[in-house]
Amino acid sequence: MQDSSLMQLMWLASPALPVGGFSYSECLEAAVNKALVATEKEASDWLVEQLHSSLGRADLAVIAQAIPAWQTSNGERIAQLNAWMLQTRESSELRAQTLQMGRSLLEWLRNHTTAQAEQIALLAKLQPTYPLAFALAASSTGAPLRDCLLTYAFGWAENMMQAAIKAVPLGQSAGQRILSALAAAIPAAVDHALSLNDGSRQAFSPMLAILSAQHENQYSRLFRS
Repeated sequence: MQDSSLMQLMWLASPALPVGGFSYSECLEAAVNKALVATEKEASDWLVEQLHSSLGRADLAVIAQAIPAWQTSNGERIAQLNAWMLQTRESSELRAQTLQMGRSLLEWLRNHTTAQAEQIALLAKLQPTYPLAFALAASSTGAPLRDCLLTYAFGWAENMMQAAIKAVPLGQSAGQRILSALAAAIPAAVDHALSLNDGSRQAFSPMLAILSAQHENQYSRLFRS
């Protein structure tokens, strides 16, 4: 990989990317509130399971298909994948999360130099979800597809580790151990995502959907989801 491609991926994975990922726990806060997650091990196990059962089967699989679509300017395919993402968000707050982060990354792309103007215009015509916006940003780096998926997954893992530190709560050392467990699990999740097609890609995480619906009405919370 060229140095410029590697640095662009590091930029996209950074928690400093201004997309608001830090403000979401993706139902982890609700799991803590229900006493389903109360320790470092429970938080680590929860997030590794979420990586495999949710992120790896849905978001990563969509990105794996969206990056080639962006690179070939296949607008119909891009719209189809974006619609699937919207249709499979199982609660209003999960839908709001992907739309808010998608809009924020779209604004970042407008002020960046990698994506082409016509690509940005196509994304803007949609209700851009975060995976489709990320796929555009990643497709413009010239990096290999698998590396782009590893980047997305690690950026997600860093945000979720920080959410665990705040919500459980845990110390920084515990957070680093959780991130280590997630980093070890990410390559297998990415490889699984790369093997999926339209017929095998899925978004079915009923426990997360229930917790998200409950989180919308949770009395006290730190996170938006």
